[in-house]
Amino acid sequence: MTLNSFLTSVLKILAVAFAIMMVKINVNTDSKDFITTVMDRRSIYSISKDIQVSDTKIQEIVELGIKYAPSPYNSQTIRAIILFKEHHEKFWAITTEILRAKVPPERLASTEAKMKAFGQGYGTILFFEDTAAIKELQEKYNNYADELLIHTQHSAGIVQFIVWAGLESVGLGASLQHYNPLVDKAVQKEWNVPTNWKLIAQMPFGQPLQPPTKKEFQPVNERIKVFN
Repeated sequence: MTLNSFLTSVLKILAVAFAIMMVKINVNTDSKDFITTVMDRRSIYSISKDIQVSDTKIQEIVELGIKYAPSPYNSQTIRAIILFKEHHEKFWAITTEILRAKVPPERLASTEAKMKAFGQGYGTILFFEDTAAIKELQEKYNNYADELLIHTQHSAGIVQFIVWAGLESVGLGASLQHYNPLVDKAVQKEWNVPTNWKLIAQMPFGQPLQPPTKKEFQPVNERIKVFN
């Protein structure tokens, strides 16, 4: 699969995956369609544990994102761990302790406040790349070894977007964080993560407490070229 064909198929696959996900998790698809969900998905930082969605439904959203996201040569290199309740709280406590040793004193208070806000959510999804699977892919298609590293990143982004949009569709707020590689060793030890799983992102989620701030958009006609 070439890069162009891979990217061309992404939007259609995302729409199909979203539709399947809405059916699988028993969500009324008339209430929010794919385009509306894309538009409503925002970074939500103020979240609480008071959610009306079951752990099972959240797990199904993550599973469907992992299963249906496209990947180069169907390599399926993305992995995830879902941390609920005390496991979620422990992750942000661990992250806070690590950052206390790294963050300058003048920034410590704001950093701790941010970690506390994430910890007040209901759960966190940890996203990983399977480095062993990627290495096997590179060996199999060695002429494109360097490019495949980029292509697998595309796949990771698609998984994250599907999950993020899925959480939005059931009324949950989330954001995407990147405290790796600072927390990698602690995460691997605490949750017995395979050594070939490389942490790439963290997504805290919960019940939104505040609407997102207004977002400014660059003119779309300056960002897209169309040739009919």
